Amino acid sequence: ANQMILNVMKYHIFTYLSLHYMKICFSKANPRMACQSVAAVMDEQALLGLNPNADARYRQRAMAYFEQLKESQDAWEVCAEALAKGIYNDDHVKFFCFQVLEHQIKFRHAGLSAVQQQLIRETLMKWLQCQLMNAQPEKPFIRNKAAQVFALTFVMEYLTLWPKFFFDLLSLVGLSPHGVDIYLRTLMAIDAEVVDRDILHTPEETRRNTLIKDTMREQCIPSLVESWFQILQTYQQSHPEITCQCLEVVGAYVSWIDLNLIANDRFVNLLLSQMSVEELREEACDCLFEIVNKGMDPVDKTKLVESLCQVLQSAGFFNVEQEEDVDFLAKFARLVNGMGQSLLLSWTKLAKTGNVKDTAETLQAVEAKVPLLLKLLVHEDDDISTNVVGFCYEYLHVLKQLPQLTDQQKTNIEAVMLAVMKKLTYDDEYNFENEGEDEAMFVEYRKQLKMLLDRLAQVSPELLLEAVRRVFTNTMRNWQTAPFMEVEVAIRLLYMLGEALPASHGAHFSGDTVKTSALQDMMRTLVSCGVSSYQHTSVALEFFETVVRYDKFFIVEPQYIPNVLMAFLDQRGLRHNSPKVRSRVAYLFSRFIKTLKHMNAFIEDILTRIQDLLELAPPENGFPALLTNDDQLFMFETAGVLIVNGETPVERKQVLMRSLLTPLMDAFRLLLAKLLQESEEERQAALADCLSHAVGFASRTSKAFSNKQTVKQCGCTEVYRDCLQTFLPALSCPVQRVVLRSSVRSFLHRMIICLEEEVLPFIPAASEHMLKDCEAKDLQEFIPLISQITAKFKRQVSPFLQQVFMPLVVAIFEVLARPAEDNDQTAALENQMLRRSYFSFIQTITGSGMNEVMANQGAENIERVLFTIIQGAVDFPDPIAQKTCFIILSKLVELWGGKDGMVGFPDFIYKHIVPACFLAPLKPTFDLSDAQTVLTLSECAVTLKMIHHKRVKVVFLELVEEFGFFMVQCKQLCNLLS
Repeated sequence: ANQMILNVMKYHIFTYLSLHYMKICFSKANPRMACQSVAAVMDEQALLGLNPNADARYRQRAMAYFEQLKESQDAWEVCAEALAKGIYNDDHVKFFCFQVLEHQIKFRHAGLSAVQQQLIRETLMKWLQCQLMNAQPEKPFIRNKAAQVFALTFVMEYLTLWPKFFFDLLSLVGLSPHGVDIYLRTLMAIDAEVVDRDILHTPEETRRNTLIKDTMREQCIPSLVESWFQILQTYQQSHPEITCQCLEVVGAYVSWIDLNLIANDRFVNLLLSQMSVEELREEACDCLFEIVNKGMDPVDKTKLVESLCQVLQSAGFFNVEQEEDVDFLAKFARLVNGMGQSLLLSWTKLAKTGNVKDTAETLQAVEAKVPLLLKLLVHEDDDISTNVVGFCYEYLHVLKQLPQLTDQQKTNIEAVMLAVMKKLTYDDEYNFENEGEDEAMFVEYRKQLKMLLDRLAQVSPELLLEAVRRVFTNTMRNWQTAPFMEVEVAIRLLYMLGEALPASHGAHFSGDTVKTSALQDMMRTLVSCGVSSYQHTSVALEFFETVVRYDKFFIVEPQYIPNVLMAFLDQRGLRHNSPKVRSRVAYLFSRFIKTLKHMNAFIEDILTRIQDLLELAPPENGFPALLTNDDQLFMFETAGVLIVNGETPVERKQVLMRSLLTPLMDAFRLLLAKLLQESEEERQAALADCLSHAVGFASRTSKAFSNKQTVKQCGCTEVYRDCLQTFLPALSCPVQRVVLRSSVRSFLHRMIICLEEEVLPFIPAASEHMLKDCEAKDLQEFIPLISQITAKFKRQVSPFLQQVFMPLVVAIFEVLARPAEDNDQTAALENQMLRRSYFSFIQTITGSGMNEVMANQGAENIERVLFTIIQGAVDFPDPIAQKTCFIILSKLVELWGGKDGMVGFPDFIYKHIVPACFLAPLKPTFDLSDAQTVLTLSECAVTLKMIHHKRVKVVFLELVEEFGFFMVQCKQLCNLLS
């Protein structure tokens, strides 16, 4: 009580003296501001626009006024006067005034006169002086902005104009709670400006900040530390929020000041006492964490951590099982994690130096923390457990480096394993049907635990394998009565072994007999004990995930295939109650069948059982399908794989594939006829989607074919030709063209690969339909189809390309010529992508050696196309398109630039291609800091070299000279190109 009275008396005396001191200082420094009283004149109408509820007109006026005050040489002074005299009570106006001052300090400080700089200092101190008088503090956002302005002024003036910044601040503030609050906020703002490494600084700013820190260490840090101690001691009971602010400041500054100023008995004892105060304990814990985290010599760090641990342990903080405050425990776990990681880092540094004694002592110190680590790791609150995962992971990493483990270390490893296995378990509150933020956090937490499990496998694979086997076997023995979370985690552990104990190409069942035997034994148990019938989605999903992960088990022991197939096909898998399970199983079943390709005995049975899952769901069907359209894609691919890879005769494969695809074709014809008659747009869209799915399903079956099992070898050419004949009429459908064209175009891409030359008769008609009434995106997607045909079949399709070339080019020109609004970014991007596709198409033709395709288009058309290429190389600031254009020009010079080339092309080279090679790099948009532009320049040089190679050197010299180059430069250029 006496101390409190003394502090209050100190505060009042100190405040009086501070105000008197300020009055004297400011009177001497600037008589104008101290003696005169000039009313601040501000635009009151503009200020009305600062209110968040003001209408747009006032807000616009306020913004204009803000810009005016920022840019004026002295108009901002009215804001300074308004703050100094407290003229306005409106918080938004105060904030506005501080923003204006902030701009002056941040961007115009060097241009201010000495009087104006002094005015800013006086304004800040007078405003702060007013805060000491006010009964109520300003709003937090005002105080934060004021602190930023104080900090910016400090950064600009501390080294030159205001070396006594902290002395003046402390002298004025004294022990006033309102003043101390601003002081602490200012210190945090200074930390953000000068120290915070997350903020990027220029090299000049970095040098300035280093000099500021060095100067502060020399001149004022001891005084600041003393002020922090006084604040922590004075306000820990009366103003806990100020104490917490101060603890945050200490934590921020301890990283770069002399640690002995903080890590001493009086400070540490004060922090420890505050760790027992409910309102302060979390911030005190964070402060200790920052102290422990400070970089220092490894031996000194070990001593610091050990001394802190001894004090914490003797104070009872290690008895975490008795602590009920989980928020504090999460902070304490972070502190323990920091201490553990610091010790492990010290051990690593000492081990490299060969200091055996100190290395051993540091490792011993680490081992002493493991029991506490395990208590926190296994804590029921996941946030607490998460905060020590780093310590645990790095501890295991150190154990991995040791030549031999002690019995205690092996015991620790087993304890970590048990902790990880326990914490992997779901809790009762996990919502599997509607996963939210909490569930997502647990999934992330599980990923961290998996990292620990992987590390455990590196340290002691034998111990991990045996521990998992023990847990798995015990759980599977009683799975019918065990809670779902225990069953799920047991299977999950088996699944995780697949990555923790990796094998080349998933060959877990060959090589190491101990591992192979254990895994085979667990897989036998999994597929034969009946756990696949467990009625919980998590268990069902984990079962199928594990079966597919260890699919090679069924190659070793194929007798278990029928049981697993039935699990996939019945209510445990594809017909499970949960849509989530059905969807995932559809994908997993596809993977399973691909791996175990040769299942001849089961093929037709499987196809029969999944037949209803392969039906195209019509849009008028009101019943929800078992599988989504995306899931059905996997089912059709699975059916295709079964048919193609089966050891049945070609005739049987043909029959099975036709029975798979015929229902799709029949449904497609029926739905297309309905679409043509439908007038309602929503109904049209539903029908078009259904048609698109039918085409997609048929396309997906073709993924089953390979170089070893082609469509032709399997006798399936005819059925896919029938599909083409069925699907192509959709291209002429007048409605829903985007959806239909996209799906048929994708099918054509697949058929070009699968049917090869058998697809060629369908291409002309398909192209004709796709070039009618097309948009930029249609053409952009059509061109790759033509390019694919060109690259694959080359001269086989030359007559077709000659026929389609100009219609395609004309369609592209028409789309590009359509007017668009200047600010329509979507249209601009579509046009850019279309140009790229167009140039890519020309490149494909020229690169395939089919110069006759362009040569036979007539002189006028050829010239028109050539000018578009020149335009693309020079005028459009798109380096990707420019690069392609120069590649085309280089190829055309190679094809037509010789003596036997196209008539008139040499003149085109001299008049257009050569200038383009010089004009393009001279464009202001030609940015050589861009990688694509550098590649464009390279292709430009290649083009010039090709011209030089194909034409006479003397002629080239004369030509270049004609375009304004000096003869010496021309010779240098030619020598470079030689």
